[in-house]
Amino acid sequence: MHTSGRVVMRQKWRDLLFLHWAVDPDSLRRLLPPGLDLDLFEGAAYVGLVPFTMRGVRPIGLPPVRGLSAFHETNVRTYVHLDGRDPGVWFFSLDAANRIAVRVARRLFHLPYYDARLFLERESFPSSVASSAILYGGVRRWPGFDRASYLVRAQAVGPVGPARAGTLEHFLVERYVLYAEHGGRLFQGRVRHQPYPLQSALVHAIDENLVAAAGVSRPSTAPLAHFAAGVDVDVLSLRRLRSD
Repeated sequence: MHTSGRVVMRQKWRDLLFLHWAVDPDSLRRLLPPGLDLDLFEGAAYVGLVPFTMRGVRPIGLPPVRGLSAFHETNVRTYVHLDGRDPGVWFFSLDAANRIAVRVARRLFHLPYYDARLFLERESFPSSVASSAILYGGVRRWPGFDRASYLVRAQAVGPVGPARAGTLEHFLVERYVLYAEHGGRLFQGRVRHQPYPLQSALVHAIDENLVAAAGVSRPSTAPLAHFAAGVDVDVLSLRRLRSD
């Protein structure tokens, strides 16, 4: 894994739920900026909805700040590459429950962050905390007034372990590159972390329109679902890609 670049931020990602649907590739291609191509798995394109929570968010050299360093986030994304290399993530939206973080990320990382009211609640039972269901939900607040929202109840099931290279699970979750666009220019960022401690997940209920708000039509069928308890993440500096 290529890890060059300067670490500018550290974060702890926890209770990640990966929900994915196979969708028509052409419906996604029209939403991508010039220079990026869809990354397909056996000819199929995927859109993902990924809610999770973050802790210990801090720039390098500074301690976590109470009220600013822990918040929930949810992203809608697909998978892309640049001229057949550097497979990564293209974000259609990122909802975060932190107004300051939203504005900083929009300005410094050129990512489509939205201010949202989000929650994540674990149904804790002392005898089975590790396998208890989690309720994820939220409503978008700014910018725009489309009232995009979601509510998902899911539960981790099965053994824990890293995804095997070459599998669909690995294709969907083990992504260390992100792309952004600003002013007609393309940017690339990278993150660094250990492989996800992945599990299958059972979705008990889902009601969401974040994917539709991104301009993507997804199937009404149940998503492919995975869960990861968490990873500690280094965020590397964003760099502008050459236009030629």
